[in-house]
Amino acid sequence: MSEAIHETTASPPASRTSALLESLSLRPGDGVVLLLAAMMLLAPAVGVPHEYMLQDTLKSMMVAFGTLAAAWLLLWQNRQRNEPLQWHGVLWLPLLLMVYALGSMAWSHTYLAAVEAVRWFVFFVLLWVGMNSLTRERVPMLVSGIHWGAVLAALWAALQFWFDFQLFPQGASPASTFINRNFFAEFVVCTLPFSLWLLVQARNSSEIALRAFFLAFNLVAILMTGTRSALLGLLFLLLVLPPIVWMYRQQFELAHWRRHQAWLALAVLLATVAGLGSLPTGNPQIETEKLGHTALQRSFFRAASLVEKDAYTKGSASVRLIMWKSTARMIEAHPVTGVGAGAWEAVVPLYQVNDELLETDFYAHNEILQLLAEYGLAGWGFLLGLLTYLSLTAWRTWNDQSDAGQEEAPLRALALACLLALLVVSCAGFPWRMASTGALFALALAILIASDVRLGIRGSVLAHALPWSPRRARLLMIFVLACLVLAVYIALQAAASERRLVMAVKLAATVSQSGEANHPRWEPVKAQILQLTREGIAINSHYRKITPLVGDQLTVWGDWTNAIWIWESVVDSRPYVSGILANIARGYLQTGNSDKAAVYLERIRLLRPNTPMVHSLEVAILNNTGQQGQAIQLIRQYLQEGSYDFDLLNTAYLLGMQAKDWPLALQALQLRNERWPMLAWDGWLKMGDIYTLPEVADEARALQAYRAAVAAVAEAQKDAVRQKVPPAYRARL
Repeated sequence: MSEAIHETTASPPASRTSALLESLSLRPGDGVVLLLAAMMLLAPAVGVPHEYMLQDTLKSMMVAFGTLAAAWLLLWQNRQRNEPLQWHGVLWLPLLLMVYALGSMAWSHTYLAAVEAVRWFVFFVLLWVGMNSLTRERVPMLVSGIHWGAVLAALWAALQFWFDFQLFPQGASPASTFINRNFFAEFVVCTLPFSLWLLVQARNSSEIALRAFFLAFNLVAILMTGTRSALLGLLFLLLVLPPIVWMYRQQFELAHWRRHQAWLALAVLLATVAGLGSLPTGNPQIETEKLGHTALQRSFFRAASLVEKDAYTKGSASVRLIMWKSTARMIEAHPVTGVGAGAWEAVVPLYQVNDELLETDFYAHNEILQLLAEYGLAGWGFLLGLLTYLSLTAWRTWNDQSDAGQEEAPLRALALACLLALLVVSCAGFPWRMASTGALFALALAILIASDVRLGIRGSVLAHALPWSPRRARLLMIFVLACLVLAVYIALQAAASERRLVMAVKLAATVSQSGEANHPRWEPVKAQILQLTREGIAINSHYRKITPLVGDQLTVWGDWTNAIWIWESVVDSRPYVSGILANIARGYLQTGNSDKAAVYLERIRLLRPNTPMVHSLEVAILNNTGQQGQAIQLIRQYLQEGSYDFDLLNTAYLLGMQAKDWPLALQALQLRNERWPMLAWDGWLKMGDIYTLPEVADEARALQAYRAAVAAVAEAQKDAVRQKVPPAYRARL
């Protein structure tokens, strides 16, 4: 099919513009793909060098602006066009989810559903723009942008791994510009097929060596992370990429390589992986993880952990298994309607059993399960439609022996390999929701459907003409411009809210860590913290990730009143998070409002009956209302059943001391030492103090407890702990 469907019908550009484009090896009409390539280079390569904005907020801005700018430019290029543009049945898939998300705003979580609607709208626009701009001649430009974005992201990760480079805030390092190394690794592994495409299209020895090095460099960066989902994706790619290259070798420049050039590529690949992969880390955080000190060691260690006997009963895999089980219950409860777009994080506590108290995550870590849980039949439609299309595309690519089919086959096969890796990592993470990886998802699909157009694969549900006119182009240009203005507004609001809330958290942490949080000199800072928090919540009251942290810090200096309203602003948006509900109940106890504490206890009891959290609050409320005898009776029962948490043990110790029930106080401290060994030094000191009381008077056990307290801390802290020991015993330690 003619490539003319992708070109503007406007009058020829001025000679000066033509000369500029020619100097850049660009043709008129290439600007759209150049924008997409720049977006895919910058989104993974650029990060925020401070904590006042979330990394993916910046990346989401770049993807949204890049997509809308490319759409506007495409419309501008076709503003005088009367010939049809192109449409494809795959475009209905993101539109289906966008429409569902808009509808679920009426009955589910309005804010989260709106976010999902925007996400799928951007996905749809990116897919349509890519389909109508990605000619065969322009694909290399986009592939280069994807590749170099991955290379630059890998460079940041390597600097973090080898030299503890700290330009970007890190969670689990090395995370490049992605805050978490899993996000980074899952993105880069999906780009490897395109990096391989550039390698086998190299024409001379220097190009071959350079591209082989950067392909291997990206591979080493993935190994540095030890991300198991990415390693699984890499395994699948190692199974499919060599056959693809061999099968279509005549269509690549690889067919014209001399033998020494092929050996050069292989040698550079192996030497880079072996050499760079054997360099030890200089990052103290990575060293303390004890998962290997080199990229190769970490990857082998983490890959081996997948087949360990208890691989799914401990660590992050067990946490994911808990989330997957909860999500499966969610799907079973709402198989048709789902729980609402984006609502997984808001309602997941309703589908956890009593011993699954994990509420610290915001996604199911399985895109397929979360899609079905949130979208119901719409999710099934998207998933089945996507898998059906990809399967048919793979079948057609394999069987099409025509000249046109063979010309398209290598690129189609590598785009399918990219999507295969994406589907693999999607089973243990949430890459569709990350801006860079989500954009890669849309563009890999766009490469396939643009290829369908070129091959003339048409039908009612596949490629077909989209009626076009200058009037339609102008209307859509106005619409896209309005979307850009709205995107700028949303971006500014998000940046303002995040900055205020993060500043509040950091200032509050500074006050807490000062050791004198209630000194008068901190009063202006505390007032600033509350002002920043109010402003941030006023802009966006749905920041579950950040807002509760401010309230947590306020409790350090006893400001429970302000902590309560901050936590309550969170449960207004996430009403089923029992941990925050429990914090509010404890806050009301601290401020003497036992009635309000009891109200929140009942809310928690509906969510988590018969759990240590509920038992701890029951005891605390009894203690606050003067019913110490009944509280002690319940404590004994719960300790015998083994149903206790940190707060219940602390209450047990305090009540034991008040009632002079020394066995109860000692039992509470002993259990706390066993369950929370990092505080064992404090527990042993308190036990030693009990043994020195006249009513107990056990000198030997007191000395033994004080010695255990000193032994429980590192050498640097031993002197400080010794000073807390009574002078009569200190000299005998």
